[in-house]
Amino acid sequence: MSTPALRFYLLLCTCVPALLLAQPDRWQQRAAYDMDIEMDADANQYTGTQVLKYYNQSPDTLTKVFYHLYFNAFQPGSQMDLRNLNLPDADERVADRISNLQPDEIGYIKVNSLEREGGSLSYETVGTILEVTLDEPILPGDSTTFTMEWDAQVPLQIRRSGRDNAEGIRFSMAQWYPKLAEYDYQGWHANPYIGREFYGVWGDFDVTINIDEDYVVAATGYLQGTPAPTGNGKVSYHFVAPNVHDFVWAADPDYTHTDLKRDDGTTLNFYYQPGEATTDNWEALPKIMDEAFNYINAHYGPYPYEQYSFIQGGDGGMEYPMATLITGERTMSSLVGVSVHELMHTWYQMLMGTNEALYAWMDEGFTSWASNEVMNHLRTKGLIAGEATDNPHERTYASLRGFRQSGLQEPLTVHSDHFATNSAYSVASYVNGAVFLEQLRYIVGEEAFNCTLKRYYHDWRFKHPNDNDFIRVAEKCSGLELDWYREYWVNGTDYPDYAVTDVEDLDGTGKTRVDLQRVGRMPMPLELTVTLKDGSEKYYYIAPEILRGEKPQPEYAADWTVLPDWGWTNPAYSLELDFDKQLIQKVELNARHRMFEDDLDNNVWE
Repeated sequence: MSTPALRFYLLLCTCVPALLLAQPDRWQQRAAYDMDIEMDADANQYTGTQVLKYYNQSPDTLTKVFYHLYFNAFQPGSQMDLRNLNLPDADERVADRISNLQPDEIGYIKVNSLEREGGSLSYETVGTILEVTLDEPILPGDSTTFTMEWDAQVPLQIRRSGRDNAEGIRFSMAQWYPKLAEYDYQGWHANPYIGREFYGVWGDFDVTINIDEDYVVAATGYLQGTPAPTGNGKVSYHFVAPNVHDFVWAADPDYTHTDLKRDDGTTLNFYYQPGEATTDNWEALPKIMDEAFNYINAHYGPYPYEQYSFIQGGDGGMEYPMATLITGERTMSSLVGVSVHELMHTWYQMLMGTNEALYAWMDEGFTSWASNEVMNHLRTKGLIAGEATDNPHERTYASLRGFRQSGLQEPLTVHSDHFATNSAYSVASYVNGAVFLEQLRYIVGEEAFNCTLKRYYHDWRFKHPNDNDFIRVAEKCSGLELDWYREYWVNGTDYPDYAVTDVEDLDGTGKTRVDLQRVGRMPMPLELTVTLKDGSEKYYYIAPEILRGEKPQPEYAADWTVLPDWGWTNPAYSLELDFDKQLIQKVELNARHRMFEDDLDNNVWE
């Protein structure tokens, strides 16, 4: 074998095993936006030009493309309006407010022209979607450039976007531009804007905003130089944002801007209107969020961008790449809570790009779980009021348990816009998703769970993961089979419930029999804690057979016995304890309450 051939062979031998071990990559579409915005602040209107280079990295030939025109939702008679008029528990921020908007208060995006490589295209505006028929298909591996011009009006602040919010912020500019819909392995996702979640194409943004010179602008991305006067009483803000799937900005004449340069080089920006309801708390916020970044980077993966901005605006709290809009007139605890929650969305949405419409619980739920952990950490540091707890998720479990009594719960597989009630959506997304994650920690153990979060970050950031992608990471980290857990928890609403039904002395043997019953349909691994009258505790672990293994002995259980598996079709299970019943003070299932159950009262024998 010649020397060059030998080198190639050796290289192949070293590369192939690495490829076999690597995370299989799902193809991603790609976009590059170059936008120029001319703002008429007095009229609450603007014009825009957009040059969009679109890369078809799919294996499919595309004959159409779709754009989101989100501002069109804020018009009487829109689908968002009708949906909120007919929901039994409509969001009070929306309710009938869209129906009552006047012509100068509505939102709209009117596309005036759309060309591809210099040739005009046929298109139709259908509510919040622009349907575009291509003159020539986009072949797999090809790229093309679209050029668009549009006029827009900023709606009165209703939901997420708008002008003149309740705190007097002039412009909260979210979902403000014609945004290309995502095309992925499931096809096009040209969902109308009803009011829930978002999904976007990974790309690079180059955005120039021309606005009155008395305005301060905050945005996604990196400001290029100093805002430059344009000669007509306006200044030009130029931002660049690499590898994100959205772009937000806000503007107000009264913004105060402060920043903090972290030790790792990341700049934290804070934009707010000074006043009695804001200044003290916003001045104290940077130190707290600096520590939050320390904890989050260590536990969930390093923040990959150079800046992050906390911006007063919007109608509550809403996350975007490199920035969040939050209402700012809050107590210190509330301000920190919303800041932590929206920041955590960087890890569980902005970096993952999960299709929120289909997997809102992987976005809001994972974020809620992590926010509980971060807030608990900040309490241990004495940076916010309140005492740290061993279980910061206890109230989340109780919330899910209480809501299930209402009969309104729906499976997590329901599309975000199609839940029958707002409350069912909120519980599924925020509460149920958080319980899913904490209960997974209970199932696989601490080490495997920590591995899962970090490997999920490293394997799936910038790749639009779904629920199966996540559970496969957990399987790789734990060595356990977990498809049953995802299927029960995500696809249905029949959850676990187990009971201690009997504790009997086995006469003459010095042993005790404990009888257990599976009351709920969903199987789970069990921890049984036996407390003896001398105060000692003994843990007994029973895995469902379909787990195909068991978690390691946890630190909290000094005396840990692994019992034979429980086949899920058997409603009953019995075990023998090697001591007399008279020595037992208490027998309890799920003593740490990390397994979700509808009824905790049937878990204890004393």
